[in-house]
Amino acid sequence: QVQLVESGGGLVQPGGFLRLSCAASGSIGSNNVMGWYRQAPGKQREVVAGMTSGGGTNYAESAKGRFTISRDNAKNSVYLMMNSLKPEDTAVYYCYTLTTLPNIREYWGQGTQVTVSS
Repeated sequence: QVQLVESGGGLVQPGGFLRLSCAASGSIGSNNVMGWYRQAPGKQREVVAGMTSGGGTNYAESAKGRFTISRDNAKNSVYLMMNSLKPEDTAVYYCYTLTTLPNIREYWGQGTQVTVSS
């Protein structure tokens, strides 16, 4: 029912920046979470940032102070501005939404590669 389409990944040098975008099609309701998680080779999946439809946010400790999540509820879109990128940020980044009505459901996008390297 819900499809997420991402864009914005790429190759950047350490200290650089990227802005990821994701738009959801379909109905996600008025009570939901949208955000981003990442997974690097050989590492566990990690939630990077999330934002509720009411505006509450949370960040992974590794992202706090460097990444900023935002969303546009009218567009069912979520964004992640990543500054001061480090090699350890290299991963496939996925956007997700967690919806609550009529039941709890989770959807995620296809993923976009972020590579931070000299």
